[in-house]
Amino acid sequence: SIQMSVYLMIFGSLVAASNDLAFNLLGYTYVLLNDFFTAGNGVLMKKKLESKDLGKYGLMYYNSLFMLLPASIFAYQTGDLTRVYEFEGWSDHWFTFQFLLSCFFGFILIFSTVLCTAHNSALTTTIIGCLKNILITYMGMFIGGDYKYSLINFLGLNISVIGSLVYTKVTFSSKSRSSSSPLPVTSPSGGEKC
Repeated sequence: SIQMSVYLMIFGSLVAASNDLAFNLLGYTYVLLNDFFTAGNGVLMKKKLESKDLGKYGLMYYNSLFMLLPASIFAYQTGDLTRVYEFEGWSDHWFTFQFLLSCFFGFILIFSTVLCTAHNSALTTTIIGCLKNILITYMGMFIGGDYKYSLINFLGLNISVIGSLVYTKVTFSSKSRSSSSPLPVTSPSGGEKC
């Protein structure tokens, strides 16, 4: 049933994409690349956590270190580095505080992801991330203003969401059944009455 829920999510995504009125090939390419690299990152993270070579903090450190150069090159090519340098809000103490606070919460988010992957499978971590985005998806339909409604697209999104919910229920109900062993029944020794 875990495999069927994953197929249900994929089927829902394909149905939604088949009638996407705001289709953007570059956007779909970026999303598919993100999915591919996220899956690879999750699998490698799980393997490194199981091998006990680096530990949680070492894994986070090297992950950040190896991504520093590619992220900097990408930010330079898109012009983001110059926009950050020329941003006038850096002198505002309230903005700087909020920026540093968001950096701290980014660390908490990454650490939570590493912990989730350490205690679960990489696929479970990915699905939990998808569940987190369910609320954002539905709110984005009404708040953002850029969602173009079509019945087929909406049905596909809902099929995918139902697949995520089924996967979560199946995964966590099977874990709770396997981890909870029945307690042995004992009787008072010596024939004492309770």
